[in-house]
Amino acid sequence: MSWKTLAVLAVLAVGLGGFLVVDSYWLTPAREKTSSVKGRLWTIEPKDVEVLTIKRKADTVKLKRAGDGWEMLEPVKARANSGAVNEVVTGLATARVDREIDPNPAKPGDFGLEPPEALVTLEVKGQPAPLTLAVGGKNPTGVWVYAREGSKPAVVAIGDSVSRDVTRPVAEFRDRALLAFDRRNVSAVDLDLDGSKMTLEAEEGGKWRIAKPGPYRGDADMITEMLDKLASATVKEFLGPPKSPAAYGLDKPSRVTLWLGKDKDRTSKTLLLGKVDAAKKGVYVQRQGEQEVLLAPTETWDKLPKTVAAARDKVVFTYAYDKVNRVEIESAAGTVTLQRDGITWNITAPEAFKADTGAVNGLLWRIRDLRASGFLDESPAGFARYLSKPDVTVKIWEEGSKDPKTLLLGMSKAVKVGELTGVAAPAGQGTVFIVEAKDVREFSKTATDLRDKSVLASFDMKEVKRVRLTVGGKRLLMERRGEDEWRVIEPSKGPAKESKVTGLLLTLRALQWKEIAAADGADAARFGLDKPEVEIAVLRADGTEMAGLVIGRSDPKLSYVRSKSSPAIYAVDPKSLEDIFKAPSDIPG
Repeated sequence: MSWKTLAVLAVLAVGLGGFLVVDSYWLTPAREKTSSVKGRLWTIEPKDVEVLTIKRKADTVKLKRAGDGWEMLEPVKARANSGAVNEVVTGLATARVDREIDPNPAKPGDFGLEPPEALVTLEVKGQPAPLTLAVGGKNPTGVWVYAREGSKPAVVAIGDSVSRDVTRPVAEFRDRALLAFDRRNVSAVDLDLDGSKMTLEAEEGGKWRIAKPGPYRGDADMITEMLDKLASATVKEFLGPPKSPAAYGLDKPSRVTLWLGKDKDRTSKTLLLGKVDAAKKGVYVQRQGEQEVLLAPTETWDKLPKTVAAARDKVVFTYAYDKVNRVEIESAAGTVTLQRDGITWNITAPEAFKADTGAVNGLLWRIRDLRASGFLDESPAGFARYLSKPDVTVKIWEEGSKDPKTLLLGMSKAVKVGELTGVAAPAGQGTVFIVEAKDVREFSKTATDLRDKSVLASFDMKEVKRVRLTVGGKRLLMERRGEDEWRVIEPSKGPAKESKVTGLLLTLRALQWKEIAAADGADAARFGLDKPEVEIAVLRADGTEMAGLVIGRSDPKLSYVRSKSSPAIYAVDPKSLEDIFKAPSDIPG
């Protein structure tokens, strides 16, 4: 190939590349733009529309772009629903003409255009004069509507979506947010509700305090929910200026004032609240500075704390659950001391026992979650009056602390005449709380209540190789093959139902005693354990016993059992043994 040929090919390649660049960046977008505006009523972009006016037979809606959103100028001055307005503007700016119906009709009224259903005016950036569109009636099929642009005499058919958009109710163009604010920016709240006044102030970490009256700790969860409901509340109805504020309970309204920001940037928004309308499931409100009455959801009123007590923090006792290493419970039944051992608990007094870790953790959770139903006394004299001799004293030690945190609980007849009421207070903190009487009773725990009541020591089911079961003198021996397969070895070889064997092992591990019938195992014959009805042995691969159980006499309420590793005889619920008695017939196969 000669150098001349190469040169020609190079020039062609450069030219082709240049054409592709021009086509990709200039020609194709230009063709697409031309295609997108083909058949459109106007060649404008929605983002350039600055004012939209829709004049209808009953009213006029005028909307003006404001920043990133829209505001309504008519029929009332208010925030607009930017999403709805943008939908309408986009629909108008991109509306397409289907066909011309009549170039110069003698009777425009035949097309619903004299007068029109709506006269639309668009003020567009860069346009010397507004664009107008008269929207009339629908064609016989209802798919199109008749319209006439500006001063042009011709009647054209356009999509009926334009008619739907320009005949929307005024309320659809309005912003339905009751109060527009960012909850995270609220620094304080003033409440004046049915004459009860208070000021709530935000603190670090999402906490709140009642500054007036007070100070008291605020119920952060309740206050946060109140603000969330206000921020998300939407107007149910726009009712216009009232002829009589008293008709809506707004002549002497309750008030909620939100303070936003801090220092020189601090602003406020106030909502006036009147009557609750049960039939409409709403409450009548006004925004301060505006005449219009609005109907807001009932929960707007329901979620407001009507009293200081309702807004107060109702947590009775605070402590760091994950740092607790010792607990002491003192009641009329005695004193119980518990010590944490890793993730488990042990009872160290009055005797040493393994504790039921689930029961101890449950007790600690109930203490942490204890809530007041009322505030009884704030003075030092309250302790002397209500808790000089508490029914229950709970002491909790945290890691690194020498002194415990102490919770006092009691039952008092001094709160309600002739009725026992639960009272509680953290020692040395002043406030006496009203609590449920059942809470006081639940915290009165004995060593027996908190003991580990497992009949058998826990064993790892993965290490079980064989299970030997004798019921009524008939023996059943099962053996594990691999990880999940079980076989019956005696009295005859065959398959075993894996789910039933697993159920049997779980029953043994979960078996709990209700009573200690004989701690030293004396008089076994009285409990039918000299000649047990059932014997079970759980064996490792080397033949050593991991767990063993014998079952003696049973009656409708109690059955008596004993672990082979302990002399104690326990009474258990007969229902907890049902799977064991059914095992000889359920497992084979």
